[in-house]
Amino acid sequence: LDFDQTIYRVKMQRKVLNSIIMGAPGGGKGTISKKLVKDFGFTHISTGDLLRKNITEKTQIGLAAQSYMQAGKLVPDEVVLDILKQELSVLPAGKSVLLDGFPRTTHQATKLKEFFNIDAVLSLDIPHQVIIERLGNRWIHTPSSRTYSYDYNPPKVKGIDDVTGEPLSQREDDKPHVVKARLEEYAKMTAPLLAYYKQLQKETNGKTVVAEFQGSESDVIYKSVKPFLTNDLKFPTV
Repeated sequence: LDFDQTIYRVKMQRKVLNSIIMGAPGGGKGTISKKLVKDFGFTHISTGDLLRKNITEKTQIGLAAQSYMQAGKLVPDEVVLDILKQELSVLPAGKSVLLDGFPRTTHQATKLKEFFNIDAVLSLDIPHQVIIERLGNRWIHTPSSRTYSYDYNPPKVKGIDDVTGEPLSQREDDKPHVVKARLEEYAKMTAPLLAYYKQLQKETNGKTVVAEFQGSESDVIYKSVKPFLTNDLKFPTV
């Protein structure tokens, strides 16, 4: 855990903790998010899920987002921010939010700050080689979506589905060279964002706090995340 204790100290137990969780794809961010929701009652908001929901429901914002996607363009920040703003506006008062997948850039972060304050940024630092090996060990039986991992859930016969005897395949996204490129892109994109929030931590005298957690396994990392929230930030479990 990398956390500057001199910047931020909380004396009273807090009722709301609006947070961002950051972590490289394949690094266990989803697993840790689920644990945070279960233990602390966060409302988990993924902008990717919100986009898909609005597109499926054919809302005005969803149709706008879909038009960009169909044209092969990135959905503009303004559209994503509108969707997020709409979602936040209908949340019950006093709910703590865990933002996942947003913001991704400093521009998005500054725009978010205009209408929503972030109390904590939880950054998961998992070695890239661990992620590359973990995803490289994942093979699937495409027709059934059965998933195997040579780390902890290997097939009885290498390369063969246990049930049908048919060959297993590897998703293109899981191939080492693809994962490596994706991780490099993620690191390049998020380094300025993390720097932005560390600077904000100093400027606000710790009202926004940044904590980085190192490790290679979600369960082990969470053993640092949970007490950080309960002890350092005085945020109670549900």
